[in-house]
Amino acid sequence: MPETVLLTGAAGDVGSRLRPYLRRRYRQLVLSDRAEITDLADNESFRRADLDDAAEVAHAVAGVDGIVHLGGQPVEAPWEVVDASNIQGMMTIMQAAHMAGVQRFVFASSNHAIGMYPRHRRIGAHDPPRPDSRYGLSKAFGENLCAMYADKHGMRCLSIRIGNVADRPADQRRLAIWLHEEDLFQLVRIGLEHPGLHNAVVFGASDNERSYWDNSVAFDLGYRPKHRAEDFRDAALEDQKALTPDPLGDRLQGGGFGSAEFDGDPDRTFWG
Repeated sequence: MPETVLLTGAAGDVGSRLRPYLRRRYRQLVLSDRAEITDLADNESFRRADLDDAAEVAHAVAGVDGIVHLGGQPVEAPWEVVDASNIQGMMTIMQAAHMAGVQRFVFASSNHAIGMYPRHRRIGAHDPPRPDSRYGLSKAFGENLCAMYADKHGMRCLSIRIGNVADRPADQRRLAIWLHEEDLFQLVRIGLEHPGLHNAVVFGASDNERSYWDNSVAFDLGYRPKHRAEDFRDAALEDQKALTPDPLGDRLQGGGFGSAEFDGDPDRTFWG
């Protein structure tokens, strides 16, 4: 088990949710973000880093045993923004981790790496990516970069295609993709500690009856989600009524990310 873990993107919502779990589990937790974090616990420290600054990233990863990489551009954006944070930035931190001898790397991928699959199509981790956006494309790139560093350099990597981390699922789509923070932490622990891990892609979803995903890879690694989206069904379906219908996005696993800027052929998009 690693003793010192680096959490990038630590000032964000998901990072803030993970911090209490990580600092209780690991001896030292290093927090990194562009925004300074001052409310540090006794076993937390802060190292500011921009992902496109190689020197700052090298400083952030120095002396850590494992990395949980949440940092980067979190939503769709112009290509130059996505490229700087999620392509160039991902390359920078992976290379810095390799040079520093970091053994474990947990990558926060996204459901948007496969968001162009139709909702009626149940997919597994070995189905090819179908990104729904520039953001989703960058996450598919990150998954493949993890695979390369695992195969060529022996780093143990886990990519988690996160659905939606929140207190409860907020609509019908999120009844399928919702992820409780405690279940996310369980997946992170697998990435940081599982003795047989080489490289794997798993889905970041709780015990969701309506899930689009076959998460057998995660289950084979010992994942046992404790939380159920269906417990919040009535509230989520009521919230759904307030949303504006999206004839294309409502058919896609990635929702509005897929319908935004779409000018293709829906009949070809919804094969399978």
